[in-house]
Amino acid sequence: MSRKWVISAATAAAALFIGLGAVQAADAKKLVVGFSQIGSESGWRAAETKTAKTEAEKRGIDLKISDAQQKQENQIKAVRSFVAQGVDAIFIAPVVATGWDSVLKEAKEAKIPVMLLDRQIETKDQSLYMTAVTSDTVHEGRVAGEWLAKQTGGKCAVVELQGTVGSSPAINRKKGFDEVVAKNPGMKIIRTQSGDFTRAKGKEVMESFIKAENGGKGICAVYAHNDDMAVGAIQAIKEAGLKPGKDILVVSIDGVPDIFKAMSEGEANATVELTPNMAGPAFDALVAYKKDGKMPPKWIQTESKLFTPDTAKAEYERRKDAY
Repeated sequence: MSRKWVISAATAAAALFIGLGAVQAADAKKLVVGFSQIGSESGWRAAETKTAKTEAEKRGIDLKISDAQQKQENQIKAVRSFVAQGVDAIFIAPVVATGWDSVLKEAKEAKIPVMLLDRQIETKDQSLYMTAVTSDTVHEGRVAGEWLAKQTGGKCAVVELQGTVGSSPAINRKKGFDEVVAKNPGMKIIRTQSGDFTRAKGKEVMESFIKAENGGKGICAVYAHNDDMAVGAIQAIKEAGLKPGKDILVVSIDGVPDIFKAMSEGEANATVELTPNMAGPAFDALVAYKKDGKMPPKWIQTESKLFTPDTAKAEYERRKDAY
């Protein structure tokens, strides 16, 4: 065997090894996903972000998160940045429902699929996003309303703490609750105002409701579009010298640990759970699409469940470290 042949064989083997390594590297290439998150206005939102990170790690996905601090203009900038980076997909938890068409067209032109998490958008062009992973937020409001109607015999003067103006959960959770009110003539929403999904604003607005309604004596219940506003309302009720959960019933939506703690202490009455794991189903849909070209359904619905004080202590213990 000539030395020249041995060198050629070695060179060929090295080339084959490098080629196989390149193929394996390509196969093992991490998916990169940009996530435009609204912010951290609530315990639930923080849990969604934490869960998204965990779900990404499970699947070996490189997740880049941009905190919009509750401003749509920051989300639009983030989406444009993700497009420029050439990510494999973009997740958006939209702060409001409208005003997305232009930037989503840019993502579509770049052939980057967009998935919505926990909130919907309003658009005439449904092709601008691949799927939305959300709960049925109208159903959530309906469940909260039905629970309250049952507890009060359909007779209750309700004050309502709405979520961020223009956001799909605020619109839909109000719609579902209003459907129940319309069926129960003895139920009335006597005051309604946005608490912007925050604890501090929920407390502030509830204080104004209490002052306007004879120190709170004219209020049967508070319905909050999320638990953080409900916790703020509970603080306001206590500072007014009233007993939350008794003098004024408290029903809300999300299922965060603090509301279970409040229920276990008799200061809240019901919550409708919104799972923070929106990213997991979205990642699964994305992986299936990238692997087999399988298009997901336009809406991937997550479960909504009513919780009351009888299981509150156990639920608090189960959830407190996850949020």
